[in-house]
Amino acid sequence: MGVHLPFRRRPPVPTTRLLPTGPVTLDESYALCKDFNKRHGTTYYWSTKLLPQIKRHHVHALYAFARYADDIVDEIPSQGGRAVPTAARAEALATFGDRFFVDLDAGGSDDPVLKAVVHTVRAFDIDPGTFRRFLRSMTMDLTVESYRSWDELLVYMDGSAAVIGEMMLPILEPTDLAAALPHARDLGNAFQLTNFLRDIDEDLDRGRQYIPLEDSVRFDVDLTQRKVSPEFVEMMRFEIERCRELYRSAEIGISMMPPRSAKCVRAAHTLYSRILDEIEHQDYDVFESRASVSTFAKARLVTSLLR
Repeated sequence: MGVHLPFRRRPPVPTTRLLPTGPVTLDESYALCKDFNKRHGTTYYWSTKLLPQIKRHHVHALYAFARYADDIVDEIPSQGGRAVPTAARAEALATFGDRFFVDLDAGGSDDPVLKAVVHTVRAFDIDPGTFRRFLRSMTMDLTVESYRSWDELLVYMDGSAAVIGEMMLPILEPTDLAAALPHARDLGNAFQLTNFLRDIDEDLDRGRQYIPLEDSVRFDVDLTQRKVSPEFVEMMRFEIERCRELYRSAEIGISMMPPRSAKCVRAAHTLYSRILDEIEHQDYDVFESRASVSTFAKARLVTSLLR
């Protein structure tokens, strides 16, 4: 969905149902965004602790924008309820996007989430076009169930992942923003592809396949069988190496960051790439167990980098 924010695992209660009903102050809006990050994006929540305090809340705001939009797309029913129709979710997403751009033009918002987001975007002069591209990819998730090729998937990932890196760069303040840009995009794509490999089983439950169909054909794999065959293992090895190549590109961008920003991004880079190690350690079986890094491991790494 750059630094890319991981949205593939659904929370017990969507963020769309955790919003206050009355007006909030700017501080309260940022606190709400921080809570979303803490609840649903622990890798990034822990990584932001390495940033100067004056910047952390801005990262939380970007996370909350993406989290909120993603929850609209993947809205789950309350227990015993019915799934929200696609048309209703599309309308809700469009309304959310329209509200954001209107409020951004106005210079402020009364929405409990967008109040902080608009403040962050204006404070760092973040390109509004990046948000249009993000919302475009979220809209694709409402109707597109699979992608024929890697190049076709990259079109989706431009808005769901790479664009997050673009949003983050003004906050992270690399020494050369233009030079760092392609590497930030690669890190976003690496995070996204890591999600896809980890969450093949969950995405199948939602009727989606993010592994390019050309790869499934090449390795003679039918993902819907949910079988860890020798062919499936070979396909996963191929995808993991593709992902690690993106992580290697991202390391170049990290070297362009000021020390505190570099520590933050490196922590996310290290923790998220460990998911690939976990997939390998469980013999590529992403159907029986979900590869993850423990909260203790995340806290330990961040603590070591704070010294």
